[in-house]
Amino acid sequence: MLYNQVNQQAIILLLKGGVAMRCQYCGYLDSRVIDSRPTEEGTSIRRRRECMRCGRRFTTYEKIETSPVMVIKKDMRRETFMPAKIKTGLIHACQKRPVSMKDIDAIVEKIEKAVYSSGEDEFSSRRIGELVMEELKKLDEVAYVRFASVYRQFTDVSSFMDELNKLVSENKQRMSGSETP
Repeated sequence: MLYNQVNQQAIILLLKGGVAMRCQYCGYLDSRVIDSRPTEEGTSIRRRRECMRCGRRFTTYEKIETSPVMVIKKDMRRETFMPAKIKTGLIHACQKRPVSMKDIDAIVEKIEKAVYSSGEDEFSSRRIGELVMEELKKLDEVAYVRFASVYRQFTDVSSFMDELNKLVSENKQRMSGSETP
């Protein structure tokens, strides 16, 4: 019975030219858009809605549907590209560091844009990891080393020290280059 009512609501709403968007609180299908604006990145539209039954407000996001990009793992398995995995890795690397969620989201957005704008159907996990490390190095060196230690699977202290020495050397070059007039 309830299922038929919900379907009838959806059909009537669609016939009126509306979009069926279920209220997260009461499940009603009719809502009105109160505010609509693009996100900072410009990749989606954020809409504030008000349920026509219970009056509560909720947020929805409209995003461009992209064709899936497959990630080729080290063992040659393939899986769908999931930016959420990058975000999780960044959150772990940036734990207890002065890095905001806004910074993390910006990195994820930048990498996601690079992957999708490449026009390739497949992208190696190695390339994604390198992009993440490149962005982290600019943002926070400690988070970079943390991420690199997991990503590059350092097996001993000497390989870890090699990476640190590379970072110190790059910093010295950057500092000496910026001191010249």
